[in-house]
Amino acid sequence: MKQLKVIKIGGKLIEDEGKLADFLNDFAKLKGPKILVHGGGNMATEIAGKLGYETKMVDGRRITDENSMAVITMVYGGLINKNIVAKLQNRNVNAIGLCGADGKAIVSKKRPVKEIDFGFVGDIENINSEFILNLLEQGITPVFSAISYSETGELFNTNADSVASEIAVAMSKEMETELLYCFEKKGVLADIDNETSIIEKIDAEEYQSLLEQKVISDGMLPKLHNCFQAIEKGVQTVRLGDMHLLRPESKHTKILSS
Repeated sequence: MKQLKVIKIGGKLIEDEGKLADFLNDFAKLKGPKILVHGGGNMATEIAGKLGYETKMVDGRRITDENSMAVITMVYGGLINKNIVAKLQNRNVNAIGLCGADGKAIVSKKRPVKEIDFGFVGDIENINSEFILNLLEQGITPVFSAISYSETGELFNTNADSVASEIAVAMSKEMETELLYCFEKKGVLADIDNETSIIEKIDAEEYQSLLEQKVISDGMLPKLHNCFQAIEKGVQTVRLGDMHLLRPESKHTKILSS
């Protein structure tokens, strides 16, 4: 069974040209099929401000109104996505930039309104693994922006961690799949202010203990939730770390199934 790596790169790394270059150098050296997933919320917020659009956030989550969705489509699907694809081509990686609407790759439904109306935000319902597998078999590396679509033709802002996780789960039925979250921290930290306090292995029991001790910060909670969901649904390995995560010698956090 072929091995596949699904890698999500965080927005803070995308914004730093030096760190992005280091990451893409390592990504280009990976052998075998691979998929890259990105968001870019900070850049979308910055450009929205330049256009005179206010960005509304509730509990750290974006309210995606019509103007926000237009900016996200331009920034995620255009500016960031195509820049990454161009840089990968320069490193001899034959990449293709995609959003969820391309090839019906990521189908979602609009998040239902409960206490908060998040607007044009999608919750993933289906991944077109056959389409993705076809690209990989041709030696093409998909680069997905965090935009999904509905079968009624709407585009939706979609959490990039969830996009990576759902793609990894779907592809795990076709290939031996590893999911990697590459962001600004070296991994899950026992002390948020100490970059060397990496928790190198976390299983479900340890995860519950860390939650009870409130060691895990709010921003890490949904990421780890995605990690354990992926493991439970068939993804072989999940790892979290900084821009050097793809290097064999890197220290990082590995999620264990039990």
